[in-house]
Amino acid sequence: MKKSFILIFVCLILLAGCSEQQQYIPKNNNGGTQDINTPNDSENSTPEPISGTNSNSSKHNTLPPVSTSSDVIEIKEKLFIAQTNDIYINPQDYLGKTLKYEGIFDSYYYDVTDTTYYYVIRYGPGCCGFDANAGFEVVWSGDYPNKNDWVEVIGVLEEFEEDGYKYLRLNLSSLVVLDTRGEEYVYQ
Repeated sequence: MKKSFILIFVCLILLAGCSEQQQYIPKNNNGGTQDINTPNDSENSTPEPISGTNSNSSKHNTLPPVSTSSDVIEIKEKLFIAQTNDIYINPQDYLGKTLKYEGIFDSYYYDVTDTTYYYVIRYGPGCCGFDANAGFEVVWSGDYPNKNDWVEVIGVLEEFEEDGYKYLRLNLSSLVVLDTRGEEYVYQ
């Protein structure tokens, strides 16, 4: 009886730890780690569909901005994952607002559509170690930096549609390569 109880308890913990919630899902960036809810075969996969926002939910679990100055929401290291998750869960609260944060510059070439996607991310924990990224796709009118450069970005959060699915991205007004790197791996 005691062994059965322990076995059931362990199974419940394993199932609860890897639950999945469909919201806005960042596209795969093939940067050595995987985004949450994307297939393992990142080079041959199609962009992950999204299911929009929870419009039938009457309450939002919106976190206050980590730091604001002049109407710019600054995402800092301490609550990086919590703040980016809140933006993906409640995009209507952030669309059209200016975000500022630092992270690793990365890109992903999707051969099916002959398109390169650009990201500024940080590595975060997942079910099985560091298998998730937190951050946003970015678009920029200037030259892009090298992969793995540490950058600071400032841009307006926008929603766009591709192949019938909606995604979030940052339309940048500033992209600066920094000499000093912050925390690449964030936990909160």
